[in-house]
Amino acid sequence: MEFRILTAEDAPEWWRLRLESLEGDPEAFSSSAEDHRTLGLDEVRKRLGIGTSDSFVVGAFEDGRLVGMSGFHRETGLKSQHKGRVWGVYVTPTKRGTGIGRKLLQMILERVEQNESVEQILISYSTTQAAAGALYRSLGFEPFGREPRALKVGGKFLDEEYMVLLLKR
Repeated sequence: MEFRILTAEDAPEWWRLRLESLEGDPEAFSSSAEDHRTLGLDEVRKRLGIGTSDSFVVGAFEDGRLVGMSGFHRETGLKSQHKGRVWGVYVTPTKRGTGIGRKLLQMILERVEQNESVEQILISYSTTQAAAGALYRSLGFEPFGREPRALKVGGKFLDEEYMVLLLKR
């Protein structure tokens, strides 16, 4: 298994796995497969090509195929740039329970901890995703709020829990 930061060259694999995640687990993400299909590879290449400590995507590859991913984006506003957000955490179903998700999140945390101006990391998840919540808690994230009916998927309302990890400096 190879773990690394994605680059613009990984755009086709990221696009494929992102579509898999949105189609296979529609309750787990605020984005939809329909919206994703409108995103072209050129835009994905541009986004993945940033690769700074403020915005990056990590991935797990097996035999050259992306099987897990997660992104980080730091807020840019003067009053909010002390915060960053983890987004798009996903591991393909056949690889779940093997530690890939934990390793991806640990990679993000290690990289972000090197940026002393980031003081807290936010993450959220649909409350139907109990395993995600348990993983985030095990890494030190603490809940601070819940939005009722945050998402509507197939006529069903889903709550979302918001969590924060305060970085100790």
